[in-house]
Amino acid sequence: MGISIALAGNPNSGKTTLFNVLTGARQHVGNYPGVTVEKKQGQCVSGTDEFHVVDLPGTYSLSAYSLEEMVARDFIVKEQPAMVVNIVDASNLERNLYLTLQFMEMGTPVCIALNMMDVAKKRGIDIDIEKLSALLGVPVVPMVARTGKGRDDLLKTVADHAKIRTKSLKISYGRDIDQTLDEMVEKISSENFLTERYLPRWVALKYLENDVQILEMGKGQDLETHAWLTSAAQNLARHLDTTLDTHPEGMIADQRYGFIASILKHGVMTWSRDQNRLELSDKIDKILTHRFLGPLLMVAVLMGLYQFTFAYSAVPVAWCENLFAWLGGRVDSLLSDGLLKSLMISGIIDGVGGVLGFVPLIMFMFLGISFLEDSGYLARMAFMLDRVFRLFGLHGASVMAFIVSGGIAGGCAVPGVMAARTLKSPKERLATLLTVPFMNCGAKLPVYALLVAAFFSENQARVMLIITLISWAGALLVAKLLRSTLIQGPATPFVMELPPYRLPTFKGLAIHTWERTWQYIKKAGTVILGISIILWAMMTFPRLDNSQMGDPVQAGTRQAAVQTAGEENVNRASAALRHSIAGRMGMVLEPVTRLAGFDWQTNIALVGGFAAKEVVVSTLGTAYSLGDVDPEDAGSLSERLQSSPGWGPVTAFSLILFTIFYSPCFVAVVCIAKEAGSWKWGAFSMAFNTLLALGVSILFFQTATWIMG
Repeated sequence: MGISIALAGNPNSGKTTLFNVLTGARQHVGNYPGVTVEKKQGQCVSGTDEFHVVDLPGTYSLSAYSLEEMVARDFIVKEQPAMVVNIVDASNLERNLYLTLQFMEMGTPVCIALNMMDVAKKRGIDIDIEKLSALLGVPVVPMVARTGKGRDDLLKTVADHAKIRTKSLKISYGRDIDQTLDEMVEKISSENFLTERYLPRWVALKYLENDVQILEMGKGQDLETHAWLTSAAQNLARHLDTTLDTHPEGMIADQRYGFIASILKHGVMTWSRDQNRLELSDKIDKILTHRFLGPLLMVAVLMGLYQFTFAYSAVPVAWCENLFAWLGGRVDSLLSDGLLKSLMISGIIDGVGGVLGFVPLIMFMFLGISFLEDSGYLARMAFMLDRVFRLFGLHGASVMAFIVSGGIAGGCAVPGVMAARTLKSPKERLATLLTVPFMNCGAKLPVYALLVAAFFSENQARVMLIITLISWAGALLVAKLLRSTLIQGPATPFVMELPPYRLPTFKGLAIHTWERTWQYIKKAGTVILGISIILWAMMTFPRLDNSQMGDPVQAGTRQAAVQTAGEENVNRASAALRHSIAGRMGMVLEPVTRLAGFDWQTNIALVGGFAAKEVVVSTLGTAYSLGDVDPEDAGSLSERLQSSPGWGPVTAFSLILFTIFYSPCFVAVVCIAKEAGSWKWGAFSMAFNTLLALGVSILFFQTATWIMG
């Protein structure tokens, strides 16, 4: 097992970056708060020592105010790691040391990884490492986690100090609090109240801070002692309110910061230039987060991202389309007519190939998003959008859940749903859970890319920007509706840290882009492949007999079309598809979906999209190679749709609207049900979203058709 290490620290302190440096694990590192929601584990070897490293959620304190704080605290208490490596941002030392003091008060062995020393140096901050270590009584190791500088020194320090137990820190909180603390500690010690897990003084502090989790634990262990401690805390609170117009939690926090300030005034931190001088990040923020100019620049940035993506991905996307067309032709010439040939061409190559053909576009999109994320700009987007979100009953922290879900394009609803855990208000969290699926996740991108390339090729970036704005507007309006009806409740305040701007490294961009692209490729080669084969079977069986369509073995294959070279065989293929299970489902739905412009073949794809949105593209590829489009046509799916009856810009945009709003994929629905604590909300998301999507698409299609005559 080796030496167990828990990495803990504030959001944006470089904690997850250090975890990657230590373990070699290539996990996603985002330059905004809340990137780590659950712990991550990895192994690390240095010399003769082996380490088991756990990356805990980023948190500002150890009070039970959020899920991150409880997860971090519970792990340390229950697992008792040999060392807690507290990652501290050297450029924000005073704020970051607040968490350090709480670890020390718990009696946890702590080693400080003083990260971002390069940033501190650029800001003119000089830190006396030895003096800081001596005053705190814990080892301090200077680091630059981004480059790996200090890694070996940190591991050696951890190995040397891991087995040395340190005394818990005792801070004086003033005469009134100290007197009550002493009385409570004596009571806790004499009754052995929660002492099997926590230090008596720490338990007393939690009672004074009104820590809900500890209060519940105490109530369950010894009701009499719990009542005595609660009464003591309430008496102190009344006394402080009367004499000092304050409360225990606030006074404890003030005294901790006072303790930190006294340490720093001992010459630990000195400035080599004017402290009041504006940093470069502050100067940039004056423009990029300006109340009026900021949102305009944000739209311009998104437009530039989409322009970059479509402009530079066009050629490699064409290469991919030609590759799969060539592959289909080779299989067509090598295999004899029959079910195997139909499966290979229509089920696999036209299905999965339709999804994989967009890999270059996905890669360029992820590259652009990774740049914005690693540079720190996404945090500024969240800051600006907070003002808007509050108007619609959401919390500022919801912004990050929206962005993770694909607020720009290319995210995923599953981690977006999980990111909503950072919201403390159950009402705001639920409203966020139910609206993040409206974002443009990576699964929807192939659908948009297909339709935009086929019907809006002259304005691809502009249309993509419009799609993004529609998804955000729709999500906010639905959130307002839910918060005004089913999920009513008060709003809670939002405070967010804005990290400094950083120039992303080429290695970091490459890793982040490849990770996301590889996930997309793996999904296409596993989930999408399996669903494509199932849907191919549903579009092939039951088969028409010979009396109904001639030779059934040749139906739906490209070779059959070559042999007959006429309209008769195309009609046979269409009849076979209509007769299949999937075809019948599509036909049943068509009387309703026709109002939105969708024919029965499109319905087949949309039904498949309930499993995963990429399946919409793969199923369209299969349906239009088995259906009433000439199977010999080796052109791309975009070209097939352009030449198909009933398709046009209005139908395409109607389908885009439906894709934006209809039911989340099955995995996202499961996550919504799990996070909301009830399957009824998962079912609500499927039903409500689909009905909303259908209504919006019908309204648009009918209005557009009427206007166009």
